Amino acid sequence: MSQQKLKLKRILFFDSGVGGLSICQAVKKINPDVEPVYLFDNECFPYGEKSESFLISRVRAILDAAVKKFELSGIIVACNTASTVALPDLRDHIKLPIIGVVPAIKPAAALSKKKIIALLATPGTINRKYTQELIRNYASDCKVILIGSAKLARIAENRLTCGNVDETEVAGVLSEITELPDSERPDVIVLGCTHYPFVADVIHKILPDCQLVDSGIAIGKRVDSLFAGETMLPVEVDKIEHKAFYLGELQNYDDRFKMFEHFGFTSLSRFSLDDAI
Repeated sequence: MSQQKLKLKRILFFDSGVGGLSICQAVKKINPDVEPVYLFDNECFPYGEKSESFLISRVRAILDAAVKKFELSGIIVACNTASTVALPDLRDHIKLPIIGVVPAIKPAAALSKKKIIALLATPGTINRKYTQELIRNYASDCKVILIGSAKLARIAENRLTCGNVDETEVAGVLSEITELPDSERPDVIVLGCTHYPFVADVIHKILPDCQLVDSGIAIGKRVDSLFAGETMLPVEVDKIEHKAFYLGELQNYDDRFKMFEHFGFTSLSRFSLDDAI
């Protein structure tokens, strides 16, 4: 396999934090020829409590700088909050293929036997017009329980960095479900933030009868179809680079770098919006 020539796809994975690594991991399973450039906005993490106008301006400025700095084949906005608010503006402004990550409402509604589903996401994603349209278009026959939490992204971020997770905190976030009678509980939960797959085992432990759905596999398949037949730079799989970048100041750098190494990244560097100007 190491000598097989593949067509290189250099794709930027962008998130407010490290949750987008769940998307990167899923994409790489289906597309081993992807060269990931991971960029996260540590300076403004988390995005879930930021205003729409701030996010549109912020994300556009960051991705503009990234396009200038890196020779990219495409961009994945690996953040539900940013995707639900900024995608139209980004697609109008940046002339590269841009894939957004949005809550997996459609497959969840199709999977649910009880026709009761829950969307677990940041407050920003819960309140977006885009999310309400997804529910109206694809889950009109379901009762949809909306749970907005910024805390769970921080819990997942901390777990990835330090390896620790407080199950009682996760249980507190899920109390809106666990306090319901069994007949009113959902049988499918949408993990509407890219951080949440990293605490999926804890969520499943608390709600063992619920099926968890996220967007990772769908994004991997979308990348595969989007670049099918494209002529890219030939490269050997074992020579594909994995580089990560962050904005702002990064505490616990050594722990963060070890975490990125676990996902195959060989460097973690500071990124400035001035770098590409």
